[in-house]
Amino acid sequence: MALKFASNLSFMFTEVPSIIDRYQLAKQAGFKAVESGFPFGFSIEQVVAAKNKAGVHQVLLNVFTGDITKGELGYAAIPGKEDDFKNSISKTIQYAKALDCKMIHVMSGTVESPTANNDAAYEQNLLHAIEKCQQEDIVIVIEPINNYSVPKYYMNNFRKGFDLVKKINNPYFKLQLDLFHLQHCCGNITRSIQELLPYVGHIQIAQVPDRHEPDTSGEIDYKYVLSLLETAGYPGYIGLEYRPKSTTVAGLKWIANYGYTL
Repeated sequence: MALKFASNLSFMFTEVPSIIDRYQLAKQAGFKAVESGFPFGFSIEQVVAAKNKAGVHQVLLNVFTGDITKGELGYAAIPGKEDDFKNSISKTIQYAKALDCKMIHVMSGTVESPTANNDAAYEQNLLHAIEKCQQEDIVIVIEPINNYSVPKYYMNNFRKGFDLVKKINNPYFKLQLDLFHLQHCCGNITRSIQELLPYVGHIQIAQVPDRHEPDTSGEIDYKYVLSLLETAGYPGYIGLEYRPKSTTVAGLKWIANYGYTL
């Protein structure tokens, strides 16, 4: 099964400052699909117009995370922020439906010293999100993020995320497997992919440690790793959530060099 790649518009095509202008650049580069963080500052109509003009498929949208100027990264694991969380889910669903996007990444937020109260809030908030998104045929994914990239991020443990996905056991709730974070958090990529893949809704890639293209110098042999995913028959898109080392288009040469196409 051939692998499919989606451009992450929050990381790629930053040659232009506006995220909605990047839809067209992704299309011009050959992408058929994109993913992105929440398009802060743009209306639903603006984002949909940009996406439709480019003629690409939006495969993933990050949840509205709150006031980015204050460093807010979501509310899911924050007791006392339940109303903010529910509003963020409602707002993101509106955008996702308009974009015909069937997957939302729910971010947990940062926590200084996690307790059982954070665990309980996180699970209850996710159950709310799953219920609302299931009604719209939208899948919720959670992504463990390493402590180097985002210190004190609550969902920073793949085992914890994996166990929660298994516990809730709902087809509309899956794990987002970012191999950049997986390597930082626990390594053991081959065994981890084999164990986690049946519970994974979406995959992202970037080289470690500098978060550049997969073929740049670093810890992960992506020719091997991508062959694992291909052999396993992973059917979804692989999000390219990396920071191009030079220009975005110049960096895309790795795809053809690895034997893949957009």
